[in-house]
Amino acid sequence: MILRCMLLATVFTFLAQRPTMADDHPLSKKQRDEFAETFDASIEALSKQIEKSPREVGLYSQRGDAYFFRAKFKEAVANYEKMVELDPKRDASHWRRGIAFFYAEKYKQAAHQFEIYHSFDDVDRENGIWRYLSQHKAYGQKKARQGLLKYKKDDREPFPSVYKLFAGDITPDAILKQIADAKIDDEAREVRLCYAQLYIGLNYAVEKNPIKAIIHLREATANKWGPRASYGPKYMWHVGRLHYELLLAAQKKNAKKADDK
Repeated sequence: MILRCMLLATVFTFLAQRPTMADDHPLSKKQRDEFAETFDASIEALSKQIEKSPREVGLYSQRGDAYFFRAKFKEAVANYEKMVELDPKRDASHWRRGIAFFYAEKYKQAAHQFEIYHSFDDVDRENGIWRYLSQHKAYGQKKARQGLLKYKKDDREPFPSVYKLFAGDITPDAILKQIADAKIDDEAREVRLCYAQLYIGLNYAVEKNPIKAIIHLREATANKWGPRASYGPKYMWHVGRLHYELLLAAQKKNAKKADDK
């Protein structure tokens, strides 16, 4: 009995640590290298086009995305800011600028972006999710919960459930069980899981629980629907991939520091 318990403990320890291993990335090294090469090539090509057409908003939009997907967040912010400078009408609706602010550690500016987006679209709870995450980083959980945006109309799942998670009214396990039990087809389930794993992971991240964040963000990165989805959902899939990789890099750095002591 004692031996069995020891073996189970070893297995559970391995499973808990397994998602933190760099070689456990759900994307192959080849896939990751191809992403990097594609985005670097886009940045180079778009920069040349911008030299010829410096007032073309669409070029800054594309280059901002490429910089963001390469985890060059300050550069992404600069390109998204340039878009608004050239076309002020984009100010309220520019959700990508808000996400770039978040990853550039400009949390108050990120929160403001998602606040003004609410005047543009008061149905999309995903915007409220990002405002919560931004306020959590800027001011802490208590103020973030107090500042949760109010929604009168229903939104698609899993966003209402994730919103309840931030309010403290539901657990991550309950959200995932709802998705597992839902009477929907496999494609719809994969869509819900992509978003649920992403935002459960990001919530753990802002709550400074990197191990659980890595577990869920790895699942979001491994999701099959995300990378073949349309523009907005694919952007969010990349957000999960980037945050997962940032946490892995931080774990690796911390492990090296510990080894060097």
